[in-house]
Amino acid sequence: MEDKSSSKFSEYLFAKMGGHDVSASQGPRKVTADTGKWIRENMLLMVTLSGVLLGVILGFGLRPLGLGDDAVMLISYPGELFMRLLKLMILPLVIASLISGSASLNAKMNGKIAVRTLVYFILTSLFNAILGVGLTLLIHPGNAGIKNSPVLATHDRAVNILDSLLDLGRNMFPDNLFQAAFQQAHTVYVPKKPRVQQNDTTDGLIIDDNSHDDTEELSRVLQYRSGTNTLGIVFFCLAFGTFLGTLGEKKGQVVIEFFKTVFEVIMKMVSSVMWLTPVGITSVIAGKILGVSDLARVMSQLAWFIVTIVIGVFFYQLVIMQLIYLAVVRKNPFKFYAGLAQGTLTAFAMASTAAALPVTFRLMTEKLRVDTRITRFVLPIGCNINMDGTALFVASACVFIAQMNNIFLGFGEVITVILTSTAASFSSASVPSAALVLLLVVLSAIDAPVKDVSLLFAIDWLVDRVRTTNNMLGDCYTAAVVEHLSKKELMALDAAAYQSESVLPTTIANGCISANRVPDPDTVIVEMQDDTRITGIANISYKLSQNIIEETV
Repeated sequence: MEDKSSSKFSEYLFAKMGGHDVSASQGPRKVTADTGKWIRENMLLMVTLSGVLLGVILGFGLRPLGLGDDAVMLISYPGELFMRLLKLMILPLVIASLISGSASLNAKMNGKIAVRTLVYFILTSLFNAILGVGLTLLIHPGNAGIKNSPVLATHDRAVNILDSLLDLGRNMFPDNLFQAAFQQAHTVYVPKKPRVQQNDTTDGLIIDDNSHDDTEELSRVLQYRSGTNTLGIVFFCLAFGTFLGTLGEKKGQVVIEFFKTVFEVIMKMVSSVMWLTPVGITSVIAGKILGVSDLARVMSQLAWFIVTIVIGVFFYQLVIMQLIYLAVVRKNPFKFYAGLAQGTLTAFAMASTAAALPVTFRLMTEKLRVDTRITRFVLPIGCNINMDGTALFVASACVFIAQMNNIFLGFGEVITVILTSTAASFSSASVPSAALVLLLVVLSAIDAPVKDVSLLFAIDWLVDRVRTTNNMLGDCYTAAVVEHLSKKELMALDAAAYQSESVLPTTIANGCISANRVPDPDTVIVEMQDDTRITGIANISYKLSQNIIEETV
C-alpha cells in the first residue's frame, strides 16, 4: 500500500514539475529540440554579432572605392537613426528604474546598497588606472618619432582639474530639473575684456593695448552645453524614490506601480527596437571605418598604444572580473560573462554605455535573473560614474604622451596619474570620446603638454569602443556582486512583504485569539475563550443553516 501511494506521489510531483519521460526524449529528437531552443534564446546575440562582422567587412571592402562624404553619410544614416532610438529611451528608462528600484527598498537598505556600489566602483576604477600605468610602462609604446607624423596634428587647449571636479558637483545638484534633461553645466575659459579708458580731451574711448600680449589672460565662465545631465537626474530620482518608499503602501504604492509600468513598457519597446540591430550596427561600424582618413598609416604608427589598451581591457575582463565574481558569488563566472555577450557587442558598436543600457537591463533581468531591485539601482548609477575602461585608457594615454615627450615620471608623478585618472573617470559622461577631455585634466596635473591629446583622435573611434565594453561589463558585475552581498537584506525584505500580505501569526491575550493585522472588509473574526462557547457557536451556525434551507425549500 505504501509503495503504491509513494509511486502516485512521485507521478504527481513529476507532473507538477513539468517533467517528461527521459528515455523517450533522448536521441536525435532531443538534440534537435535543444538546438532549436538555443537558437531561439540567442537569436538577438547572433544578429548582433552578424551586424558587427558585416559592418567590418563592408567598411574595409568599400574603402578602396574612395567614396565621397555624401556616400559615407548615407551609409552611416541608418546607424544614426538606430542610436537615436536607443538614446530616446535612456531618460525614461533611468527615471523609471531608479524611482521604482529605490522605492521598493527601505532607506536603510538603499544606504547599504549605495555604499557597497560606490566602494566597488572606486576600487575597480583605481585598479584599472594602476593596470593602465603598469602596462604602458612595461610595453613602452610611446616614442618621440610619433609626434613628427604629418598625419597627426596637434593643438592646445586650456583645462583645470579643479574645474572638472567642481562641474561634477554642479551637475550632481542641478538647480533646474527640466534644464538637466537637455543641458549640462561646464566651466570654460574666455579672454578677459580689454580695459577701457576715458580720454580726457575727446569724448571717445581708448582701448588699452596692454592686453595684447603673447600670454592672453583668461577668466572662468560657467556655461551650459547641450546634452542630458544624467548624473543630476540620477541623484534626484534616487532621493525621490527613497522618500517615496517611506510614505507607506496607501500613499506611495500608486506612484511606485506607475513607474514600474513605465519601466516595463520601455523594456518592451527596447525588445522591438533590438530587431533593427543588424542594420543599425552594420551602418555604424561601416561608416566609422569609411570616415577615417589614411587608416593604415595611423594604425601602424599608434599600433603599440592600441595593443596596450586592448591587452589591459581583455586582461581585466577575462581574468580580474572573473576572479572577483568567482571569489564573491562563487558561481561559474564565464557563464555570466557569456550571458552578457549581446550587451558587450552593442556597447562596442555604439561606443556608449548609455546607449547600451536598455539592452543591458533586458539581459540582466530576463536572461541572468539578477534581482530587479539591484539592477534598477546599480545600472543607472554605474552608467554615469563607473568608468573602468576610461580610467585605464586615461592613465595609459597620459604615460604614453609623457613617453613621446621624453618626460621622466617619478614615483610621485605615477601616483598623481593614478589618482587623478581615477577621480577624473567619475566625472566622465557616458558619451563617445569623453575620455579625451578627461585626459587633458590628468596631463595638466603632471605638467605634460596637453596639445598632444589630439594625436589620439585618429584612433579614438576604435579604442573608445574597446574600453566602453569594460565600462558596461563593470556595471553588470557590480550588480551581481552587490546582489550577493545584499542577499540577507533582500531576503528580509521579501519575508516582510510576504508577512504583510498573508495571515500573520496570532497572539493570545486574555484568553482571546486575535490576528496581528488589520482584517479585510469581508473578514469575520470570532474570538473564542472556552469550549462551551465553541459548542454554542456551532449550535447557532447549525440552526442558521437549517433555517436557510427551509426558506429556500
